[in-house]
Amino acid sequence: MISLHILTSILLFFIYGEKSANTAVNYGYHIVNIYPHDPYAFTQGLIYKDGYLYESTGLRGRSTLRKVDLATGSVLQYYQLKQQYFGEGITILNSKIFQLTWQSNIGFVYTKEKFLQIDEFYYGTEGWGITTDGTHLIMSDGTSFLYYIDPETFTAIRQIQVMDQKEAIHGLNELEFIKGEIFANVLPTDRIVRINPADGRVTGWIDLKNLMRQKGANVLNGIAYDQTRDHLFVTGKLWSNLYEIELIPK
Repeated sequence: MISLHILTSILLFFIYGEKSANTAVNYGYHIVNIYPHDPYAFTQGLIYKDGYLYESTGLRGRSTLRKVDLATGSVLQYYQLKQQYFGEGITILNSKIFQLTWQSNIGFVYTKEKFLQIDEFYYGTEGWGITTDGTHLIMSDGTSFLYYIDPETFTAIRQIQVMDQKEAIHGLNELEFIKGEIFANVLPTDRIVRINPADGRVTGWIDLKNLMRQKGANVLNGIAYDQTRDHLFVTGKLWSNLYEIELIPK
């Protein structure tokens, strides 16, 4: 016969243990390095691949796709979008770069090596951020939803809503897929949310509010991941610095 004490312990475990399991972890950060960043770059997408940064910038007439030297911030390769397009997020899959535009409902596909445009695709929402889990494209549109897209047919496979407990998290912007989780800038805050891709549950929050930026800089935006050192690169729209950071659980 189970004692009252054991029954009480089991009940408390299911009540508080489940609550604890569903509670997001808060993270601070340690700055490892500070690199120069083009203060005229309205950063919308950021990737670290093969020792280089790949960056998408926005604003009509100023939207670009770039390959950037990390140490110096120098632009090594450059593609200018047409005047009518407002560049948004980028990701790389199978040696192809996928780039979104904001309100034109069109995305572009380029070769990674030479930035040759080889395809385009369409979507019914605004385009904000994009990443990949290695199989699908994962896209944000500024709402609380993320969309999984087939990279060959560009059809929507499924969608998830990002929730922290019972609160929907709106303003999901630039995305990065890191060790089985989706990291997303949350516009217009200085926070990055960590998301379980299976169900949209928030697993953590990264607070970057004390990162220094120059006068006139816009919001935090841009997440890239260095798998070798397990560090993040973060920057913002019109920021003169790009930061390499290490996450610290609070």
